[in-house]
Amino acid sequence: MPAHPASTVDSSGRVHPEFPRSGEGTQMPTETSVPFLEGHDGYASFRIPAVVATPSGVLLAFCEGRVGSREDSGNIDIVLKRSTDGGRSWGPLHVVAANRDDLAGNPAPVVLDTGRVLVVHVRNAAGATETAIRRGEIPPEEGRRVWVVHSDDDGLTWSPAREITEQVKRPDWRWYATGPGHAVQTTAGRLVIPANHSFPSSDGGHCLLSDDRGRSWRLGYVVDGRNVNETTVAELPDGGLYFNAREQSSAPGTRLDARSKDGGETLVTAFRPQAGLVGPVVQGSLLVAEGILLYAGPADPVRRARMAVRASCDDGVTWRVAYTVDGRPAAYSDLVRVDGGTVGLLYETGDFSAYESITFRRIPVVLLTAGTAE
Repeated sequence: MPAHPASTVDSSGRVHPEFPRSGEGTQMPTETSVPFLEGHDGYASFRIPAVVATPSGVLLAFCEGRVGSREDSGNIDIVLKRSTDGGRSWGPLHVVAANRDDLAGNPAPVVLDTGRVLVVHVRNAAGATETAIRRGEIPPEEGRRVWVVHSDDDGLTWSPAREITEQVKRPDWRWYATGPGHAVQTTAGRLVIPANHSFPSSDGGHCLLSDDRGRSWRLGYVVDGRNVNETTVAELPDGGLYFNAREQSSAPGTRLDARSKDGGETLVTAFRPQAGLVGPVVQGSLLVAEGILLYAGPADPVRRARMAVRASCDDGVTWRVAYTVDGRPAAYSDLVRVDGGTVGLLYETGDFSAYESITFRRIPVVLLTAGTAE
């Protein structure tokens, strides 16, 4: 790839210079690439990004490949592109999970200490819309069910899917969503997958736990009666877990956060509004880098636009803007540690809509942890 202080490479290989700036106007050495572009690779649209790095340094960028449209229902696969050069370029598209002509979505990948990569996800019939599922109009066998696949070769090949619905979904729950975005294996070895669910009259949040590297699963904390949606998790330096969720009823900041001291079994601090993260109602993502907690999500208070990374030096109590990407439309995202000096941001963006592409941006860690403002 030609050397540029910042550049974008589209799916046809063209290089587009960009010059993101710090608060003082200095050109910053960021690079961007576009692993997923709508209308390419046999899919009308790509949504819902998630990204992890394997122990060998391969980046795995997941998303939903939507066959016919941008709609949330229909024929949808979980697809993947791999990068062996830190996200500067991407290999061919792989299908990780397909549900015939129905839906497989909401990828929540996690990398184990063994090197295995698990992707917990949900499946339902193509015609089962969220509204119909929430109303109880869809039979259970066609509604949201929970599955897992794994890879032992850095994402080159994937196992047959295995259903775990009975272990992690209560019979009275209707809507159900894993993640989306990467999950965690804690330093103690536990897998923690955030998720959310609905009843006939309310929503709630919960997490999936596994203490045997994904062979068996059970529920951790369960919170009912709150609009907890699309939760993400990070392990803090002290071993505690920090959860941050989308709030559907537009409470201050439209974000909720909570904490656990026992690996997700219970919440020591219940979900409550986090007014320091102002933005639209949308999914967000978390990562800990150099002991600092990072959050990525659109920063415009109303629209899905102005993607930014915010930082907290006190484990999520207070937040400041560390880096603003640009003012363009932007929506879902995920963060990953690329190497010792770089954080990767995989996010939905475009010139006229947030859903034109899923772009990957390499951001120097020092830019995010040294307090550089937008």
